[in-house]
Amino acid sequence: MTFAPTFLARGLCAALMLLASPWANALVFAVNEGVTYRVPLEEVRGRYAVIAADLSKLLKQPVTIEPVGDYNLLRRGLQSKAYDIAMIHPAHVSIQAIKGSGYKLVAVTKGYQKYTASFLVSADSTMSSLADLKGRKLGAPDEDSITSWMVRATLRDAKIEPGQIAITYTRYQDAVPFFVENKLTQSGATAANALVKAWQAKGGKILAQSKSVPIKHILASPNLGADQVEKIRDYLIGLDGSDEGKKKLEPTKYTGFEKYDEAKMLELGAWLGL
Repeated sequence: MTFAPTFLARGLCAALMLLASPWANALVFAVNEGVTYRVPLEEVRGRYAVIAADLSKLLKQPVTIEPVGDYNLLRRGLQSKAYDIAMIHPAHVSIQAIKGSGYKLVAVTKGYQKYTASFLVSADSTMSSLADLKGRKLGAPDEDSITSWMVRATLRDAKIEPGQIAITYTRYQDAVPFFVENKLTQSGATAANALVKAWQAKGGKILAQSKSVPIKHILASPNLGADQVEKIRDYLIGLDGSDEGKKKLEPTKYTGFEKYDEAKMLELGAWLGL
């Protein structure tokens, strides 16, 4: 007769202890590596494990890595402030979180401050400017990728209305040159440097390029205190200042992080149409 109540009491006690433990209040570090590259989510988790461990010690609170591949899921998490720290590949999603949900720009990733979309055309193309794309077809990465947001802003600056060009979107950046090579489109837009270099090495031409936009932002939730945000910023920016820090960066494949003016980022957001 006394077994069930005792068993239930012990279970309740264990649950309460779990809730009271530090892990119940763990900070969530969301990581998004983009939508147009092929990166497994579990690989992403492993890349940031050492950094998460350091941040846990620094903030005296557990930090857990949560890979987020889907942009709409990422947006919902940012809107609900479910993420305390976020590494966000697409600048437009990051800027939306800064404007609409009160997130703070902590840092940007070195080597990605001048992310630029290039418009590829074949070696024998007679086009000389973006205006020549009117009435033609353009291949571009995923419609909600930062590259395609930059492409549409660049076409708008060139006075090309949406109805004057047919854009064919594809899931991955590396499929874009295929469109042009096989005459499926007259031009293709990509921001992948390796693809651009390979295209030029084969004799292909670059018709035009977009403005540069920093990508891969680190954001901090408005739920974090100013002192916590500064600790995170100082830690990340200082990583590449020592051999030990550089080793911790190696799994991420990035060379480091640096400060960036949030106001300038918001200006770029206005250019993107946000």
